[in-house]
Amino acid sequence: MMITGLVPVGTYAFPCFAGVLTLAIVIEFGWKWALGVFAAASLLSALLSADKEAVLYFIALFGYYPILKNAIERKLKPKALQYAVKLAVFNAAAVASFYIATMLLSVKAEEFTIFGVYVPLVFLAIGNLFFLFYDFAITVYVAVYVKNLRDKLFGKLK
Repeated sequence: MMITGLVPVGTYAFPCFAGVLTLAIVIEFGWKWALGVFAAASLLSALLSADKEAVLYFIALFGYYPILKNAIERKLKPKALQYAVKLAVFNAAAVASFYIATMLLSVKAEEFTIFGVYVPLVFLAIGNLFFLFYDFAITVYVAVYVKNLRDKLFGKLK
């Protein structure tokens, strides 16, 4: 989260990567520890990160979503219901982030225009597609982590 101010695409990409890192904590130590890591990372990011919009995205969705994804997939059985809940969480967080960014962080509404057309709903639709890809990428990461990385990182601790 500290380098979000240095890389232009970092505003969106680095909160995603930072959130994915909490998956190892969820798998190895449980969701309570992962929430603690999320809280600490959120506080440190808010205090130290140059890109406050990236911090907003981390806190509003990408930081806790990998923890929540685990709970959704364990508690809800039909895949359609899982995706409905996941998309509802994403859309609520995206809309809230939009309003917080424009009202509190003074992000100009003009940043949400393309060729003079105000397109937040188009951004939201594209965001939903990205989010589904992100959800799939998290699933793949968990499989790779458990199969290949877990023993290398935590094998000696157990």
